Amino acid sequence: MAKTEETLKLEQQIYRTTHKMGVFGCFEVTIGWYGKERVDYMTYDTKGIFRCFEIKVSKADFNSKAKLSFVGHYNYYVLTPDLYEEVKTDIPSHVGVYVGSKSGYCNLVKRAKKQELVVDEQILKDSMIRSLTRYLDEQLKNNDESYIKQIKRELSRMKNKCDSYKQEHQYLRNLLFKKFGSRYMKVIEDMEDKYD
Repeated sequence: MAKTEETLKLEQQIYRTTHKMGVFGCFEVTIGWYGKERVDYMTYDTKGIFRCFEIKVSKADFNSKAKLSFVGHYNYYVLTPDLYEEVKTDIPSHVGVYVGSKSGYCNLVKRAKKQELVVDEQILKDSMIRSLTRYLDEQLKNNDESYIKQIKRELSRMKNKCDSYKQEHQYLRNLLFKKFGSRYMKVIEDMEDKYD
């Protein structure tokens, strides 16, 4: 499902807010090898602290039955200002809140309380590495002009090869027709139909 403009805006703002020396962040971190949990945004810092952020832009989204991936030492909602006003009494005491603003950054309006990790630290690190690699691959493939040119060259080469095979096929059919006539061509056509 495509992300809304509001979701993308909050993603940019929470990234800007948390982006600093010694803090490493990643969007859409899938927890575990075949995990069904996905953290909207996760950071890990040089002190070994994981922070997880769930981005919500509507009350329906906030109340969704989808599992919240609050698996970090500190866990936060990232909300629009209007949504925060609507749901602030429904937020658990240990969960913090960042609210988007016109400044291009998120404001911390409620501090999170430190929790014990509910997932092994190594699993979280591995999950983050895999998700960062996936994200980097997507970015490089979508934005790398040399990769796009390489794919276009490969596509052109395959098309030329296909055209060459078509010409060779037609040439061989003509030779067989000259040598054996139309009765032999019926056998060839039946064989072609069998392998199509």
